[in-house]
Amino acid sequence: MKKIVVLTGAGMSVESGLKTFRDADGLWENYPVQKVATHEGWEADPTLVTNFYNMLRRKCVGTQPNEGHKLVAKLEEQYDVTVVTQNVDNLHEMAGSSKVIHLHGELMKVCSSRDVDDPRYQITLTPENCEVAPGTKAGDGSLLRPFIVFFGEAVPMISPAAEEAQRADIFIIIGTSLNVYPAAGLVQYTRPDIPIYLIDPNPVHAGSRVQQIQKGASEGMKELAEILLK
Repeated sequence: MKKIVVLTGAGMSVESGLKTFRDADGLWENYPVQKVATHEGWEADPTLVTNFYNMLRRKCVGTQPNEGHKLVAKLEEQYDVTVVTQNVDNLHEMAGSSKVIHLHGELMKVCSSRDVDDPRYQITLTPENCEVAPGTKAGDGSLLRPFIVFFGEAVPMISPAAEEAQRADIFIIIGTSLNVYPAAGLVQYTRPDIPIYLIDPNPVHAGSRVQQIQKGASEGMKELAEILLK
């Protein structure tokens, strides 16, 4: 069975109603990044950060996967598929994708602020109970913090993602400008002979190896599915 690796960015979830962080009216508009998405911001005002991510979860709860997410999951009928996503939502999982690597963390999880990656203190929140009261503590006595890779922090899942990219027979990029590193560097790990498809409505200068489908996530995946699912 051939292996497909799908790298997705914010454009993947736009059709589901989730704004991107970088758009003019995006999620950062009223919140300086330094205050809500850095370790220094967390240290300075954990209540502000906790409430910000509570607000993001409220926006995310009730959001449904779009046709693009569903078609990515459908690829599993004929391929071994790993999704590598820069997104912190869980829409790929909701659509049925069984192997998802989250590079930048997961919005619906919280963790120890002393050791983010200790699975013993990671908690998955539910749609019915998606908020964390400021001051709530993890099992190790530290404050519960969002399970999000803040700006400036290491991206621990980039190594497994790179290993998957090295094994890919087909590489698909959806809804990312390839400007955000280290995710953008994953293309460099692919074998030089494999097809690379990029789905994005905006022109992206990604080199001669990349075949661009200049459409949104859902329409682009419909076109690509006709090629890959026979």
